[in-house]
Amino acid sequence: MLDAFEILTTSGVVLWSRATSKIGATAVNSLINDVFIEEKVRPTTTTSGKPTYKHEKYTLKYTLVKDLGLIFVAVYQSLLHLTWVDKLIDDVRTIFIEVYRGQLEELDYAALEYPFDKYYDEELRRLDQTTSGAVTTQPTQVEAPQEDKKTNAEKGDTGGPPPPEPPQLIKAQPKAVPAANGDSAHNTPVHSPDTSRPSTPIPGIAPHLLTENKRPGSRGSRRQRKAANVVASPGVSSGDEARKPKTSKGSAKRGRVWGPDGIADDADDTQLDYSNLGDGAEGEGATSPRPEEIAQDSWGTKNKQGQFVLKDLGDEVNNILKSADLNKPQTNGTSKSTFGAISGYFRNIVGGKTLTKEDLDKPLKSMEEHLINKNVARDAAIRLCQGVEAEMIGKKTAAFESIDTALQPALETSLRRILTPRSSLDLLQQIETVANPTGAKAQPRPFVITILGVNGVGKSTNLSKLCYFLLQNNYRVLIAAGDTFRSGAVEQLNVHVRNLKELTAREGLGAVSIYEKGYGKDAANVARDAVAFAKENDYQVVLVDTAGRAHTNTQLMAALEKLVDFAKPDLVLQVAEALVGNDSVGQAQNFTKALGKGRKLDGFIVSKVDTVGSGIGTMISLVHATSVPVQFIGVGQHYGDLRQLSVPWAVNKLMS
Repeated sequence: MLDAFEILTTSGVVLWSRATSKIGATAVNSLINDVFIEEKVRPTTTTSGKPTYKHEKYTLKYTLVKDLGLIFVAVYQSLLHLTWVDKLIDDVRTIFIEVYRGQLEELDYAALEYPFDKYYDEELRRLDQTTSGAVTTQPTQVEAPQEDKKTNAEKGDTGGPPPPEPPQLIKAQPKAVPAANGDSAHNTPVHSPDTSRPSTPIPGIAPHLLTENKRPGSRGSRRQRKAANVVASPGVSSGDEARKPKTSKGSAKRGRVWGPDGIADDADDTQLDYSNLGDGAEGEGATSPRPEEIAQDSWGTKNKQGQFVLKDLGDEVNNILKSADLNKPQTNGTSKSTFGAISGYFRNIVGGKTLTKEDLDKPLKSMEEHLINKNVARDAAIRLCQGVEAEMIGKKTAAFESIDTALQPALETSLRRILTPRSSLDLLQQIETVANPTGAKAQPRPFVITILGVNGVGKSTNLSKLCYFLLQNNYRVLIAAGDTFRSGAVEQLNVHVRNLKELTAREGLGAVSIYEKGYGKDAANVARDAVAFAKENDYQVVLVDTAGRAHTNTQLMAALEKLVDFAKPDLVLQVAEALVGNDSVGQAQNFTKALGKGRKLDGFIVSKVDTVGSGIGTMISLVHATSVPVQFIGVGQHYGDLRQLSVPWAVNKLMS
C-alpha cells in the first residue's frame, strides 16, 4: 500500500498528510529539492500523464495544480505495482479542491486547518471495492554466487522439511522366543519399546528382506500392505494382549435422530447444551479484545429531528466526483463518459435529433447483453431496457450535448421503478408507529423483526449491525436467540450482545439484552416468549434470530410458518448473499412460500457486497422476481458496516 500521501503548496507548506512510515517525508523533501528547487532531475511521465520520481527504493507520483499552487504526492515502494495510484491522485485532487475551495482562495490559506481524513479514507475504500487485483508484488531476482553450485533439487528448496530418505534394507529384528505354554495368563508381558516395532516375527515374510524393485509410491500387493500395517502397529507381546476384543452388536454407535423441528430425540441423553455456563463465567469470548470505537459520521448522520440515518454507499465522495465531472467544460460533442461501456453503445446517436425507437433498438440490444454479463437475469434486463426506451423516445438532445445527459436520468428512473429501495428512516417511522403510538386507544408494544436466511449468509452478524443502528436511535432492543440448532449460535449472540453493551455504555445510547433458552428448544416458542418478555419489560424492538436452513429442505422450511404465527413479526427480512448470484432468487421465492398464506417477505439485507466486484446484478434479479425491496446493504464485518441502497450508486456500478 501507500507509504505516504501529502498535499502541500509549491512553497513547501504541508496542508494535509497521511504517512505510514518515516520515509515518506524524506522522499517528498527529496522530490521538492531535486525537481522544484534545483531542477536537477527531470521526472519521467507515465502513460497516464502523471510525473514519476524515484527516491532510493520508493516511487513518487504527483500532480501539480498551478492556479492554486498545490502539489498532490503519493509515495509507495517501487517493488509494488499499484495501478490505482493515478486514479487516487486525480480523485483526491478533485475532492480536496471542491471541499476547501473557499479556504484555498484566502490569503492565509497555508495557515488554515484542512481535516481531510474522512474523505481520504472513504475514497480509499471506494477504490478498494471497485479495483480488483490492483496490488501485485513483482518478485526480485537474486543472483546466486558463482562458487556456490547447487543441484536443481537444492535450488528449489523453500525451507520446508527435508525429503524422505530413499528406501533401504530393513535390518533384521531380534527374534523373540515364543512362550512354550500357549496360555499367556501366567506370563508377564515384556515391556514394549518406545519405537513401534513388532516383538514377534511376521509370519509369511522374512524380516531381513525388502522388495527393492518396488517403485516409490506404489501400493504393492494386498499381502504386503497387510504386513506393512502390522509393522507400523504398536508393539505387543505374544498372547492375549494381541487379540482385539470383539465388540458386540448391541454396543454399536447409534446415530442421533433429529426431528423436523430441529429437536433431538429424547432417548439420547448426551449433553449438547453448553450455553449455560458455570458460576463466575461471563460468557464465551469474555477474554476477547474490546470492541473498537465506531465514529458516527463514518456510517450515518443525524437529521434535524435527531434521528440517526444510515449513509448510502459512498454517497459523499461519489456526489463530489459527480458534480466535478458535470462542471468540467465540454469543448465538443464528445466527452469522457461517466458510464464506461454503456454510453459507448449510444455514441452513434448525434445531438440535435429527436430520438425514435429505430435509433434505440440496436444500442438497447447491446445494453441488454451488457446487463446479462453483469449477472442480471434476462427478464429483468429486458424490463430495465424497456424502461430506458420509454424514457428516451421523443427526447431531443442539444447540438453539442453528450448522450449521457439524457441516458443518466432515464437509467435512474427505470432502475428506481424496479428496486424501490427503502431507507433507514422508513424503518424508524414504522417502529415509532408501533412502539410509541400517538393515538389515545393505541397500546404500545414491541416492534418485532425476524431475520431469515440459508446457512452461512451472515444472519447473526447483520442482526447485530441492525441492532447497533437501532441503539444509535436510543431504542431498548431485545435479541431472541431463536437458533437452537447450530452449535455455538447462542454463544455467538452472547458475544455480540456483550460488545454492543460496551459500545452503548461508552456512547450513552440505548440498551440491549438477550433472551435465550439454550439448545434443543422449539424456536417458535422461544420467539413468542421473547416477545411477551419484551412487552413486560418495556423493550421497544425485538430482533429474532433463526437457524439457517436450506431453502430446498421442505421439512425445515415448514417450521417457518409456525414461527411467524407465534411471533407475529412486524417485519420479516431475509439475508441474501451477493456472492451466490441468481440462486438467491430461488431462495427468496421458497422463503416467501414457506411463510404461509397472507404473509411474505418485507425486505432483503444483501450481505457481503464488499467481497464482489458488483453485487447490483443480484439485487436487481432479487427485487424483479419477488417484488420485495432491498432494505439494507452489508459491506463488512464491523457493526458500522451497514448502508442503505442508493440508486445513483447502483447505476454507476451497473453501467461500468
